Amino acid sequence: MTSPKTILLVYPPVAKPSEPPAGLARLACALGAQGVDCRIFDANLAGICDLLGHPAIAGDTWSRRALARVDTHLQALREGALYTNVDRYKRAVLDTNRVLHLAGRAAGVDISLCNYSDPRLSPVRSGDLLRAAERFAENPFIDGLQKRLTTLLADREPEIVGISINFMNQALCGFALAGWIRKRLPGARIVMGGGLVTSWRHIPGFRSPFGGLVDELVGGPGEAPLAALCGADRQRQPGVSGFDYTPFELGRYLAPGPILSYSTARGCYWRRCAFCPEKSENSGYHPSAADTVLGDIAELKARFKPRLIHFLDNALSPRFLKHLALKPPEVPWYGFVRITAHLTDPDFARALRASGCVMLKLGVESGDQAVLDALEKGTTLDTVSRALKTLKAAGIATYVYLLFGTPAESLQSARRTLAFTLAHAAAIDFLNLAVFNLPAYSPEARALATLPFYAGDLSLYRQFAHPAGWNRDRVRRFLSGEFKKQAPIRAILRNDPPFFTSNHAALLTMT
Repeated sequence: MTSPKTILLVYPPVAKPSEPPAGLARLACALGAQGVDCRIFDANLAGICDLLGHPAIAGDTWSRRALARVDTHLQALREGALYTNVDRYKRAVLDTNRVLHLAGRAAGVDISLCNYSDPRLSPVRSGDLLRAAERFAENPFIDGLQKRLTTLLADREPEIVGISINFMNQALCGFALAGWIRKRLPGARIVMGGGLVTSWRHIPGFRSPFGGLVDELVGGPGEAPLAALCGADRQRQPGVSGFDYTPFELGRYLAPGPILSYSTARGCYWRRCAFCPEKSENSGYHPSAADTVLGDIAELKARFKPRLIHFLDNALSPRFLKHLALKPPEVPWYGFVRITAHLTDPDFARALRASGCVMLKLGVESGDQAVLDALEKGTTLDTVSRALKTLKAAGIATYVYLLFGTPAESLQSARRTLAFTLAHAAAIDFLNLAVFNLPAYSPEARALATLPFYAGDLSLYRQFAHPAGWNRDRVRRFLSGEFKKQAPIRAILRNDPPFFTSNHAALLTMT
C-alpha cells in the first residue's frame, strides 16, 4: 500500500490572534489518526507577529509611543496581570493595533487585529481575489510569510496545500498566499475550505471561478474530503470530536495562556430562526457524545493546560449543559447558548458556574416579543428577563447580542428593545449591537424587494426595502443618537474589549 500524500494546512490573516484555529486542530487530529503527514501553519499569527516586529516609521505622538512599547504590550497581553486592569488592557490593545495600522498604511491597506481591507480589491469579487493571487508580492504579509514557509518546506514539500478561509477578512490574504504557493509549488494541489468557502458553495448555480489557481473548493467538514485526497486508509475513521493543538505555538497567541476552542456538535440543534444560514443551507445537527467530549476536554486539560475553553457551537444544547453541570471539566469555559428555561433555574445556574462557566453569549436579539416571534427565536421576554437575573446572581457574565433593522422591527420595536436593555442593564456585562444584513439566499429573502448589498459575484447579502421604512440609515441614527446615549448602556459598552470583543471578554471576568 502506498503512503498517504503529505498535506500542509494554512490559516491566513486576518483573524483575531487570541487562540489557534479550531478547524485546523480538528483536521490535524483527524488526518493524523489516519497516518497522514499533516503539517499546520497559522499564517495569521505568524503574519501579525511579523508585522508587529518590524515597526514602520511614524511621526505623531501616539504612533511613536505605540512603536516604542509594542514589545512590552505583547508580553503583557500574554500575561494574566494585564487583564485585571481594564484601562491598561485597553491601552495595550489599542497601541498594538496602532502598530499594525501603520504597517498596513505603508502598504496602502487597512489592517487591524481583526480586519483587513484593500481599497483596490474587494473580497466579494472573484476577479479581485484572482488579482490578489497574481499580485501576491504587494500583500504586506507575504514578505515575512514566504520566509517562514520556505523554511517549513525545506525538508519536504507537500503534495497538497489546504487553505482555510473562515472570514471575509481572510479572503484577500488567503488568495495572496495561494498565488505564492502556486508559484513556489507548481505541482501541488491547492484546496480551499472553511466557513466562507462553504457559504460560496451554497450560492445557487455556483461554479468555481478560480480554475488554474485553486484545484478544489471543499464545503462543510473537511476531514473526509481531505483524507480521500491524501489517499488515507478510509477504514480507519477518526473520532468526530478530536482536536490536536500540538502543531501550534500556543505561547505566542495574545492571551494569558492557551485558549483552546472546541465544538461539541456541527450545526445548530434549534435551526428554526428566520434568516439563519444553518436552516437555509440544511446542514443538519450532528452532536458528539457528551462523554466523548468531556474525555477530550480532560485530555486537552492534561496536555495543554488551557487558561480557557471556548465552545464554538452555534448554541450549546441544554442536554450538554446538564452534562457539564454533572461532570465539571474543572477548567474555565464560555460559549453561546440559546435562552431556555434551564437558565432561569438558580440551582442549575450555580451548577454551571461551579463547572467552570465564566461567561455565556446570549442571542437576545430584541426586546419586543412580536419581533422575537417573527424571528422564530422560540423564547419569551419573561424567560430572557429571568435568565439574565439568574445568571447574574450565579456569577456568570453575560455577553448579550442585539439585532436591529430586521424586517419585523420598527422604530417602536427598537425603542422597546432600548427599554428592555435599560431595565436589565445591571444583569448585562457586555453588549454587541448589530445592524441586520439580509442573507441573499435565505427563504425569507424571497418575500422582500431586494437589490445588491455589495457589488460582486460572491456577495452573500442583499439590501432590502424595509416594510416599515426602518432602513439602515435610520437604524444607525437611532443607535448613535438614542440607544448608545443612555448612561447605563454607555457603561456596558465601555466594558467591551476593543478588537478582540468576546474572545477576550471572558478573560476580563476571571479576575
